[in-house]
Amino acid sequence: MRKVEIPADPDAVTIDWDRTAVIVIDMQRDFLEPGGFGEALGNDVSKLARAVAPIQRLLRIARANAIPIIHTREGHRPDLADAPALKVERGDPRFRIGAAGPMGRILVRGEPGHDIVPELAPARGEPIIDKPGKGAFYETDLELILRNRAIETLVVCGVTTEVCVHTTVREANDRGFRCLVPGDACASYFDEFHVVGLRMIAAQGGIFGFVTTTAALAASLAASLADPA
Repeated sequence: MRKVEIPADPDAVTIDWDRTAVIVIDMQRDFLEPGGFGEALGNDVSKLARAVAPIQRLLRIARANAIPIIHTREGHRPDLADAPALKVERGDPRFRIGAAGPMGRILVRGEPGHDIVPELAPARGEPIIDKPGKGAFYETDLELILRNRAIETLVVCGVTTEVCVHTTVREANDRGFRCLVPGDACASYFDEFHVVGLRMIAAQGGIFGFVTTTAALAASLAASLADPA
């Protein structure tokens, strides 16, 4: 067992890294890169790019110490059979799911914009969860993968803080997983949503999980795990 105490809000939390996985949420080109779907909607994608370097650090530590890493991508089948009409019909028709976007059809699996940014490309053997909704557990085999590996704690990072990260943390909490969210490894197009989203996770004694930083994780791990950075 590799147990460490992590400084966090609302309280320090002890986790066993042998029962922990890192979940990287939706670090996709269409959301993060200039010229993608996110920017086409008028968002400042540089705000999401802030999470890239902290996530890179987490991945280096995890890979060096055989900690499981799982990546997610939000998107739908090319025929959109798994996309609810309510979701498809939302917003400007020019920017709806399945429409032609700057990086291919928007939120469609297999299109260039659906892929993960090169800086965070999954390594060989790291599972990729293609999810049709906001949460990583909805209509996916994520829970099966975690149970098969006897995972108890999830380090959840990615974008956006208040939508797909938050939904995944809530789903995980309902399923009995302990969640640890490094706030600097998450991001939102809206600064206030990011701040409040993290506060909501840690509120009321950690109602959904614990909020920390990648620096706190690295410092706490240094005594027992090799940090290659």
